[in-house]
Amino acid sequence: MSNEKLYQETYRPQFHFTAKTNWLNDPNGLVYYKGEYHLFFQHNPKGLEWGPNTWGHAVSPDLVHWRQLEHALEPDELGWIWSGSAVVDWKNTGGFQTSDEKVLVAFYTAGDTIVKPEKPCVQCIAISHDRGRTWTKYEHNPVLGHIVGHNRDPKVIWHEPTETWAMALFLDGNDYALFSSPNLKEWTRLCDIHLPDTGECPDIFELPVDGDADNTRWVFWGGNGNHYIGSFDGQNFRVESKVLRTDWGANFYAAQTWSDIPESDGRRIQIAWMAGGQYPGMPFNQQMSFPCELTLRTTPEGIRLYRQPVQEIETIHQTEHSWHHQILRPGGNLLSDISGDLFDIRSEIELGNATEVGFIVRGELIQYHATDQQLSCLGRSVHLEPLQNRIQLQILVDRTSIEVFGNEGRVSMSSCFLPDPENTSLGIYASGGEARILSMSVYELCSAWQCLEAG
Repeated sequence: MSNEKLYQETYRPQFHFTAKTNWLNDPNGLVYYKGEYHLFFQHNPKGLEWGPNTWGHAVSPDLVHWRQLEHALEPDELGWIWSGSAVVDWKNTGGFQTSDEKVLVAFYTAGDTIVKPEKPCVQCIAISHDRGRTWTKYEHNPVLGHIVGHNRDPKVIWHEPTETWAMALFLDGNDYALFSSPNLKEWTRLCDIHLPDTGECPDIFELPVDGDADNTRWVFWGGNGNHYIGSFDGQNFRVESKVLRTDWGANFYAAQTWSDIPESDGRRIQIAWMAGGQYPGMPFNQQMSFPCELTLRTTPEGIRLYRQPVQEIETIHQTEHSWHHQILRPGGNLLSDISGDLFDIRSEIELGNATEVGFIVRGELIQYHATDQQLSCLGRSVHLEPLQNRIQLQILVDRTSIEVFGNEGRVSMSSCFLPDPENTSLGIYASGGEARILSMSVYELCSAWQCLEAG
């Protein structure tokens, strides 16, 4: 076990959320209320490996600087506490409000089906009257009984046109269902959705297409990032796309979006568990991805989902190194004088006659092969078509992760790695010919944990 100071350990991510200690997995209960982003998460408070689940809890004013609070939900006679979501009941549809303070309502799966078949998974709610600091489980839980298999992971949203609540729920295999409720307590099954090669952790949300509020589509999302684009009228989800995917990294799972972000902000913000990272000798295990804004944009292939890091990353920008209209020749490295372990790299590169361009981050290659239009990082590859023979890359580098976003988030790659702590080198290269850097900024980053302590 590490004896280093908390949050300063060798392999502690510095701007990706981790629990103070012990195991962490799925993000849960993402909700915004009164200036705070709430992040609940699957947590084993007693060990570094997956085990009896609670909901851990952290809050942030800006999605970057997090403060961990006391555990929100503990196991009870119904079983372990599995994944779910949370909402603000602005209209007091559940009748839980007792003061001027609006109530937060958490939806979670309880049960031990995996370890104790006699306790099947059911859907429950808990209520908070004090901005999420304390939670009371509903006395009449469960609000939705066992249906089939390991049914779990309720994601609840408010559907304004019908003035009802909608719940997306994983059933079994690759099957999901949507339910409706007027009051958060009584639920009616609406329709079923089959999302191939997926399973678990659904999400459902509406987005404008190309920023046009009068032209929207709905996204139905599954645990591994597979999703449909379609329409939802409060009763049925109608699929309008093939099975799509946006993130192609090695460690991206159970992503969920925040509810109740104010209309004045208007963003749809998502975070994922970066499943499967390694953190030897650390007092914690596993990390979250960096929060991203989701948008729908029209492409030659149809409407597609884009992911880009939220602008709040700029709150930890420090020294900036920048280049414009710089020739990148084989054997050259414009970044040889820069070293570190925390970066936000933003570049637009004209490919010229180069057959390959890329970055070398702490010994790891981020490659773009111009001949077959493949972007590769940490053992994964994805097609990325250049635009007018140009590619745009944003790369977030933390102590144990690299997240790559191509062409304003048309594709993303969220992957963990375990670098040599002594290797803090940075490089950019071209091979097979010359390329041109139209613009590039390399921002050295401050540790969000240290900035939090200082603030």
